[in-house]
Amino acid sequence: MAATSVIYRRELGAYLRSPWSWVIVSATLVLSGILLWAYAMKGELLSAIVLERFFFTTSLCVGVAAGVLSFRLVAEDRANGSLVLLNTSPVRETSIILGKYLAALTFLVITVALTAYIPLLIKLAGKVTISQILVGCVGLLLFAGTVLAIGVFASALAPNQVIAAVITGAIALGMGQFYQLAGALDEPVRGVFMDLDLWMIHFQQGAGRGVIHLKDVVYYAAVSYFFLLLAVKTLEAKRWQ
Repeated sequence: MAATSVIYRRELGAYLRSPWSWVIVSATLVLSGILLWAYAMKGELLSAIVLERFFFTTSLCVGVAAGVLSFRLVAEDRANGSLVLLNTSPVRETSIILGKYLAALTFLVITVALTAYIPLLIKLAGKVTISQILVGCVGLLLFAGTVLAIGVFASALAPNQVIAAVITGAIALGMGQFYQLAGALDEPVRGVFMDLDLWMIHFQQGAGRGVIHLKDVVYYAAVSYFFLLLAVKTLEAKRWQ
């Protein structure tokens, strides 16, 4: 755990010092506000519907931010040669991946916390509860954390950040389309694809509406674990190449 802690502090410090990281945060906040205004501020809507649409638009922005934050985690170290130093040290691959992932996840927590002023304004102007807001924010973190885990795997697999971005986008968008694909299939395959859907089933129809289910938490935890495990195994395989 000591090695994980050192890597975590180093990576988190890099995020906090990097202007590029704060550009991502700023872009997420601006786009969330613009999309909410364009999508939810038309006509007289119930505050609960406005809140649901906020989480709908913000989940897309935070998901993209998670993907962008993940591109550099391993691929950048490989490009500048520091990954070679890590691989030749006694640090385990699990510590490398976990430290990097937790640092990026912490920065995502900051990002989601900064977007919380919008639902608080919705609460002041309407009738939504703090619990609805908290559940939605937890759902945002679960969704974004899963996209981040996909990005960590892509970054460990790809030789550079561009290819890592392509792989992350392909996997996340592909899993986000399972709900649409399920509509064209018959049971029991339809049910399997719906259960594997990354966004609509487990976020938008749950936490995005102020309700969180245990199956959604288990799904996001399991998918994150799966891709982080793949990232660890990828680094282990590359160490011996």
